[in-house]
Amino acid sequence: MGIQAWERRVDLPGIRPALEPIPDAPQAEPPQAVTATEPPPPEPLDSEAVAESPVAGLDWQDLDARVAECTLCELHKGRTHTVFGVGARDADWMIIGEGPGAEEDRQGEPFVGRAGQLLNNMLRALGLRREAVYIANIVKCRPPGNRDPKPEEAAACRPYLERQIALVKPRLILAVGRIAAQNLLDTDVAVGKLRGRAHRYGEARIPLVVTYHPAYLLRSPEQKARAWDDLCLARALLEEEA
Repeated sequence: MGIQAWERRVDLPGIRPALEPIPDAPQAEPPQAVTATEPPPPEPLDSEAVAESPVAGLDWQDLDARVAECTLCELHKGRTHTVFGVGARDADWMIIGEGPGAEEDRQGEPFVGRAGQLLNNMLRALGLRREAVYIANIVKCRPPGNRDPKPEEAAACRPYLERQIALVKPRLILAVGRIAAQNLLDTDVAVGKLRGRAHRYGEARIPLVVTYHPAYLLRSPEQKARAWDDLCLARALLEEEA
């Protein structure tokens, strides 16, 4: 498919005691037969209560439900699925991209297709599995024609992403692409000037590294070496925080 395999260029650090004879017990009446019963089903979500709860207080289940029903911006009108996020919910690494594309909208999962395969290869080069990180986006619905999310669309989704970050508690954030980097860092500086150095996110001062989007790397494979440098920087920051 034209995707260059990524190879790791550096090594990664990472009785019961013996029973006494049981004396004969006195004969007792045989027990009454007990009919097994199924455990009660979980209580259904109260959709109105979830909708009225502050996003900052939602757990994973309620947050997912809130996102699935969200109509805060125009993007909900054209979606097939919301794309909530995927991966380990206690991950050290959190990967944040810009928004769903056509395939992500169909599957309801971020970073699938060719760009997703390249991202998986990038993670494998670091010794990471996709399932071991948490992957999310700035917006949860696909912008039409894969255009950039508008500021008001990103702002509508921002509380959802902030709650995901608070729940995951990542030790490092990798901002993938211009939209992710500029929204997370609240800047309009180009990716080329943001990458190559450490940033900090939020009150928790989470280390944040900016790199190129895999879709851009597919179009500009000569930038893959710089993207690898960004991944190595991210790994080094994580090791310093250990």
